[in-house]
Amino acid sequence: MSTTIADKKTTGLLENGLFPSNEVMLDLRQLKKVYPTPKGDYVVLEDLNLQIKKEEFVTIIGHSGCGKTTMLSMIAGLNPISGGNISVLGRHIKGPGPDRGVIFQAPSLMPWMTSLQNVMLGVNQVFPDATKAQRNDIAKYYLQKVGLEDAFHKKASDLSQGMQQRVGIARAFAIKPKVLLLDEPFGMLDSLTRGELQDTLIDIWNKEKITAVMITHDVDEAIFLADRVVMMTSGPRAKIGDVLEIDFERPRTRKAVLEHDDYYKYRKHLIDFLEH
Repeated sequence: MSTTIADKKTTGLLENGLFPSNEVMLDLRQLKKVYPTPKGDYVVLEDLNLQIKKEEFVTIIGHSGCGKTTMLSMIAGLNPISGGNISVLGRHIKGPGPDRGVIFQAPSLMPWMTSLQNVMLGVNQVFPDATKAQRNDIAKYYLQKVGLEDAFHKKASDLSQGMQQRVGIARAFAIKPKVLLLDEPFGMLDSLTRGELQDTLIDIWNKEKITAVMITHDVDEAIFLADRVVMMTSGPRAKIGDVLEIDFERPRTRKAVLEHDDYYKYRKHLIDFLEH
């Protein structure tokens, strides 16, 4: 299967200035990231262009060191842009903002606070005009969604790694972001917990339909979750190397994905790209 599986229709759009602007949630144009070093500039990303549509779930794969996390941290507003621009709904970003929620590999919770208090931190900032009861309801709703209704008042330090990551997922969804950014959120978990949390994430996403961008090293995870898998070239000067449309119906089940005729074609395409 050749790279034409990237789908000529989408590739054509990408070359011709992409999707209609009213469909685009996240737009990366001519993005560049340079780190100065004693031996001269080190260019991590260069001429990187990517548009992500409203309500789309995109996974990003590439070799370690290709700049995936750098790109995500720039979208989050946590890492300055060296060139080009990033916009959400046509507005250029200028640092972090509540329109972008982030789920990191390590959930970075306040260990002395309870699950509820950790989620409330974000909710209180984003919904200052809501009543205390309303903010409480929002936090509890998303903790219930991730299966933590019995752990509202447990300190983060007393939770397992998997449960801490559930709090991280609840916290990110609870601020109602326009874009959800996920940096290998299941990378540190065992395979069973990883599968459970993939299912939890996609269940909530199916209801919320927030535009999502997720970095992963796991080819199967990339296929299972995504509408499109974006492949990055190896660094330095990394850019988008290929885009693979995943044409599975939603909502999906793991069983249906594994039994689909195209599953192993998709898998081979991604592995072939990574092995070049």
